[in-house]
Amino acid sequence: IHTGESIVVAPSQTLNNKEYNMLRTTAIKVIKHFGVVGECNIQYALNPDSDEYYIIEVNARLSRSSALASKATGYPLAYVAAKLALGVSLPEIKNSVTGVTTACFEPSLDYCVVKIPRWDLHKFSRVSTKIGSSMKSVGEVMAIGRNFEEAFQKALRMVDENVVGFDPYLKPVNDDELKEPTDKRMFVLAAALKSGYSIDKLYDLTKIDKWFLQKMKHIIDYCTLLETCDQHSLRHEILLKAKQIGFSDKQIALAVKNTELAVRMQREEYNIKPFIKQIDTVAAEWPATTNYLYLTYNASSHDLEFKEEHTMVIGSGVYRIGSSVEFDWCAVGCLRELRRLGRKTIMVNYNPETVSTDYDMSDRLYFEEISFEVVMDIYSIENPSGIILSMGGQLP
Repeated sequence: IHTGESIVVAPSQTLNNKEYNMLRTTAIKVIKHFGVVGECNIQYALNPDSDEYYIIEVNARLSRSSALASKATGYPLAYVAAKLALGVSLPEIKNSVTGVTTACFEPSLDYCVVKIPRWDLHKFSRVSTKIGSSMKSVGEVMAIGRNFEEAFQKALRMVDENVVGFDPYLKPVNDDELKEPTDKRMFVLAAALKSGYSIDKLYDLTKIDKWFLQKMKHIIDYCTLLETCDQHSLRHEILLKAKQIGFSDKQIALAVKNTELAVRMQREEYNIKPFIKQIDTVAAEWPATTNYLYLTYNASSHDLEFKEEHTMVIGSGVYRIGSSVEFDWCAVGCLRELRRLGRKTIMVNYNPETVSTDYDMSDRLYFEEISFEVVMDIYSIENPSGIILSMGGQLP
């Protein structure tokens, strides 16, 4: 399956230390041999049952994967690559994201990133929905959380604003669809887990690593638990745990047969609120100057203070057929104009292939869902002087 068609999780969750370092060492040998200076990405195929691996391709260019890697780690790849091309060495280059470390620090992550592609295949009547080595996706989303479940469910909602999360009721169970991946296989998997398929059986059908299947089962099991509750039995710890594994208010509301607003009010009564964390490339070991931010319930404090007044701009979200880069251009134009007027800006967008999610475009960048719940959460924490909805197209 093409990288652009794959769900990507960073940092890698299912490689052991030996495999990881084997591939890392190979990468360094390869680029030394080719004499690559600057940015280069290497794609591997690794046998899950042995140490056998193949190099599929070596790309000495900035691709959509590089943009994703750059934004997932907060390491400014293009900036550093340009400096290297000009003959400046790594230890001399300041990491423009942290502002204190040099560019030779290898990124380390204290969060989990999930990238999911978006396909618009339903817009074509005769196209096959099977995914493989050809690139069919028209956009992608990047979600950040403190555990896989949180990031994974966020990402599924980002891809399609009508989906509430890892929903077992969207698609019927179908073994063929589990064997041959399609653009909607995730939801067939959810349905299969809900109807009692075992992890081993699903592994035989899908060949998705059991670690991921285990995490998905965790979400579905919790969904089943929530369905046994009603609003009165939804205690503090049950609600908190649901939020920590990525359930949205709307998703909880559907399970407990209530409305999104009622769940939101209950959550506020319990004082269950998200915390704002920074992406800083150095796993919080050094002070960071960037405001590259995400929300999580797996935390106990904010990483920054909210003293200044900002103006909030809502970005365009995932690229789709009929609404894509033109709205990113509008949002960036809006940010630049606000900056020219001397206003501090907040950008909310989760699309890694946009200019609006570059670290130096806005004063605060929230890599977050564009939904009522999340925008309201950010709004109530930041208390901005205004919010601009008209620049991001239909979604805002």
